[in-house]
Amino acid sequence: MDFAYSPKVEELRTKLQNFMDQHIIPRIREYKEELNAGAYPPSFMADLKALAREEGLWNLFLPHLKDDEPGTKLTNLEYAPLAEIMGQVGWAAEVFNCSAPDTGNMEILHMFGTPEQQETWLKPLLNGEIRSAFCMTEPDVASSDATNIQTRIERDGDNYVINGRKWWITGAEHPNCKIFILMGKTDPEASTHTQQSMILIPKDTPGVTIERNLSVLNLHDPEGHCEIVFRDVRVPATNLLGEEGSGFALAQARLGPGRIHHCMRSIGACELALKLMVDRVQERKSFGKYLHQHGAIGEWIARSRVEIEQARLLVLKAAWMIDNVGAKAARKEIAAIKVAIPQIHTAIADRAMQAFGAMGLSQDTPLAQIYTGGRALRFADGPDEVHLKSIAKMELASHPLGATMPFLTTPDRG
Repeated sequence: MDFAYSPKVEELRTKLQNFMDQHIIPRIREYKEELNAGAYPPSFMADLKALAREEGLWNLFLPHLKDDEPGTKLTNLEYAPLAEIMGQVGWAAEVFNCSAPDTGNMEILHMFGTPEQQETWLKPLLNGEIRSAFCMTEPDVASSDATNIQTRIERDGDNYVINGRKWWITGAEHPNCKIFILMGKTDPEASTHTQQSMILIPKDTPGVTIERNLSVLNLHDPEGHCEIVFRDVRVPATNLLGEEGSGFALAQARLGPGRIHHCMRSIGACELALKLMVDRVQERKSFGKYLHQHGAIGEWIARSRVEIEQARLLVLKAAWMIDNVGAKAARKEIAAIKVAIPQIHTAIADRAMQAFGAMGLSQDTPLAQIYTGGRALRFADGPDEVHLKSIAKMELASHPLGATMPFLTTPDRG
């Protein structure tokens, strides 16, 4: 495995970091001020998106772009360090048309959408003209097991009728969100993993009601993490993605690369938290010493750097495997990053907050938001416990009892 960045990736990393330094980081305060004034998306977003596209920093996440589609064809391994740079600022990915859940939705439409679906929805998504949401999680069932979902998708002549309730639907409140991809059950009597299907639902379809925008650790996100009710929502049968019963398989295809994106953005946030902590402890004194001269804080810095380097290598390995052997063969590595990175993320953010004192809890630094993002990531795309269970199952299957150490036999108690 070779994780060295190619000349192409190095050039893109430099361009992207320069763009962040020149156009995004200087607007962080302005972004907050406009949000506090009730303006969303911020007034400068459209101009930044146009500039990013002009500079070739557009749709970097999609490896199988067609020649007539806007963007740069990159592998998962090539995209990973770019996602890390974007992760330094929570809203930066939208500038480059690389924000979730749009990335995963574009992947699904690209791989499984009909020509009509691609023309109607994929094309404007690739152009950054609209946003989207992915509706899978439900409040009444344990969504860690996607086969539990209860929302019904029932055929009625040339239409499907959808009834159900979804929540934590990221992006649904964004003013430019126009399309939902919903996962529900078309055949509850089928085998466990073929009961589900995915269907396209325009946001303005009658019967779609956004009940509320849920806060995350009491923080409000203007894009929304919404609870949505679907009451007798009727859409054409041509809105079905793939075939009836293929929903679970489509979800798995969507989640592999998406977890690479999440985790590398998370590492970018960790780098920012560490940088802020290092700055703070060099300019602040307590008991006659700079904070970094107190032993515990020096250890925080060292542990944070070690954890970031470990995390990055683990994610790059998973990305390399997806590119070379496919997401199915890389499922253990994908599960591993999904467990490790959010925990590292929250640990580093917590240390940085502690180094800042009470200021680290306030809106005067991004640390509280960084911590919240890391904590939420322990649920996004599946909770830690589900991934740990999967890893353990694969480990047990690869090491049958007695195969490795046959001399450790149970004594005869007879």
